[in-house]
Amino acid sequence: MDLGAGRGHLSYSTLVHAGDTWAEMDASLRTHVPAVKAAVSPDQPFAVSLRLSAASVGTLIGDPRERGRLKSYLDANDLYVYTVNAFPYGPFKGGPVKERVYEPDWTTDDRARYTMGVADILAEISPPSVHPSIQTAPLAYRPNVTGEAYVDACTRQVLRVVAHLVGLERRTGRRVTLAIEPEPHCYLETTDETVTYFTERLYPAAPELARLAGIPVSEAIGALRRHVGVVFDIGHQAVGFEDIPDSLRKLVAAGIPIFKLQAAAALWISRVTAEAVEAARAFTDTIYLSQTVERRDGRTTRYLDLEDALYAWEKDPGDRELRTHFHVPVFLDDLGPFRTTRFAVEEAFRMHRETPLSEHLEIETYTWDVLPPGLKHGGIDDYVRRELDFVRGLVLGDGAV
Repeated sequence: MDLGAGRGHLSYSTLVHAGDTWAEMDASLRTHVPAVKAAVSPDQPFAVSLRLSAASVGTLIGDPRERGRLKSYLDANDLYVYTVNAFPYGPFKGGPVKERVYEPDWTTDDRARYTMGVADILAEISPPSVHPSIQTAPLAYRPNVTGEAYVDACTRQVLRVVAHLVGLERRTGRRVTLAIEPEPHCYLETTDETVTYFTERLYPAAPELARLAGIPVSEAIGALRRHVGVVFDIGHQAVGFEDIPDSLRKLVAAGIPIFKLQAAAALWISRVTAEAVEAARAFTDTIYLSQTVERRDGRTTRYLDLEDALYAWEKDPGDRELRTHFHVPVFLDDLGPFRTTRFAVEEAFRMHRETPLSEHLEIETYTWDVLPPGLKHGGIDDYVRRELDFVRGLVLGDGAV
């Protein structure tokens, strides 16, 4: 939904629903999205953040009638797609995901072709009134990055996609943007790393983009900023103990577009105790990675999964705090033995309310299927409604919960 006054389009990620194939995503789109719209935006168009796997892209690209059917459904139900989550290439529900979520990474033709397909679909199904964005992976899983050549290979594929986006806009008049999402344990993890990559690797590659897109270098410089930016997932950066307002200011100062400001809250054990460790075990049996950062005596230690951090505490108990990449409902602050990083969501949207940072706002709590039963407040549609009401309240300043 358009919040008006330049405050952006707000919705929730349909990554929370079944959607590994187009049949599954189409069913979720027709089952859940209308129910959420009826609750939060009954009289106004409702924005849709669409999850498209590589399988779904293959189906839609190969079947013009299915694309037409999708667009007709959106129009008939007062819905519009403003962003696509193209981070998970393959299956994301029902089985172990873990590190596989980053594959294929940005060194590969498969990742580039998939992303170009998403762009072509968006140019056709999204309304002219929005510049749709594509959420994508943080280049590569950090342990796989073997050196400078690996990063160069990622950058070349990104430039191929940007050249495609430049050509797409030239042909259709539709501007589609690519939004790279930093994430714990990936090549792009911190805001500082992201700023360094954009300013020292991507932006200096304007001559290569000029060659690929057949445009002057002077135009390529602007095209990079026009078409490539970031998803700022507040939960990811809070897990790394970043000062969220400071991180957002760094991106703005570097001229890096925030194409999506993503509301996500993570687990925060402000003081690790035996009681907190026992309660946290409810979050360790999951199909997703739960990257965890420990802060102890002013030092930080990173763990790939929460259970690794809990094991480290058991071996060497001591005063410390943990933040974990496990998305929990953004309207929750107190989880009993520990808290959430909801405070970071509040800080970011306070900044956005004063000076809008992004045209696309989104809630991404995709973990409904693996949440402990005590955190499932009503059915999934009600849970999404509560999150949307909460974030809309933050943006509009009325504190609605």
